[in-house]
Amino acid sequence: MHLAWLSLRDFRSYPELELRPGSGLNVLVGRNGAGKTSVLEAVSYLSALKSFRRVPDDALIRDGAEAAIIRGGFTTASGEYTVEVELPREGRRRVLANAKRPKRFSDVSSDVPVVAFLPDDIDMVKRGPAYRREYLDDLAAQLSPVTRQDQSDFERALRQRNALLRNHGPETSDADLDAWDHEVSRTGSRVAASRFTLIDKLLPVLTDTYARVGGSESVGWRYEPNWAEPFSDLKDIDRSSETIAAAIAQRLGERRRVDRERRSTTVGPQRDDITFLLGSRSTRTQASQGEQRSMALAMRLGAYELVRNSMGTPPVLLLDDVF
Repeated sequence: MHLAWLSLRDFRSYPELELRPGSGLNVLVGRNGAGKTSVLEAVSYLSALKSFRRVPDDALIRDGAEAAIIRGGFTTASGEYTVEVELPREGRRRVLANAKRPKRFSDVSSDVPVVAFLPDDIDMVKRGPAYRREYLDDLAAQLSPVTRQDQSDFERALRQRNALLRNHGPETSDADLDAWDHEVSRTGSRVAASRFTLIDKLLPVLTDTYARVGGSESVGWRYEPNWAEPFSDLKDIDRSSETIAAAIAQRLGERRRVDRERRSTTVGPQRDDITFLLGSRSTRTQASQGEQRSMALAMRLGAYELVRNSMGTPPVLLLDDVF
């Protein structure tokens, strides 16, 4: 798969842009602030339907414009796949895939997979657990639409439980919490299980990609859930969703008083951490800056390999300031 053409109007600093890249490697060269990253951001948006810079849609609209338009065509094994997005300053965005509204936005990212590396990806290694959870969850969802739905179901259940706690605090009834504890543990167990399945597939690929970008140590990992003891071997736990759900539910029950006081859910996969290791060293706290950057690049290249193996065709690969 490759990007056949890209058309922008009032996107970021571009009043207009028409781009027809070649089918192989394409290099964008220009001074700082010329808009190179914005082009990659637009390509990524056509797949993920969100900015890889983690900014709201209105930040993508050129100053003074009422809307931004991103259009692109991707060459696939079955022909060209087009995506069109209109981002208005007021109102809801409009998305068309092959001139039709997609049933689910997740269908678009499955049909036109894109993997992007950014300089900020070092945050996956250096900063807090949210970045590593996002990496695993985004990749798991890209590989499986079912997993994306599981994540959506969990996020909905978590929002409902948090809204209940926020509104009632210490007065939240056990009966109400029982219902949402069941939903959070049931859907959360599927999110956790999908991470374990992904780690099984990812680790050997990650070891290989890290070696290819210049690393010499073996790559390992440690999963640190807040509903069980930390572990670094998937053989250490029963990975069935029923067993995980029971563990989360038990911990939710034990933390009810704390959750009522804090008016927030303190147990679940939304608070788990994943530590990647070089040998026995944590990449976050004990690796050098160069090792951390190599690890971040290896994580994106590992994602590229997994998506390629799963789809049977290479996804579009975007590398921003990779050197």
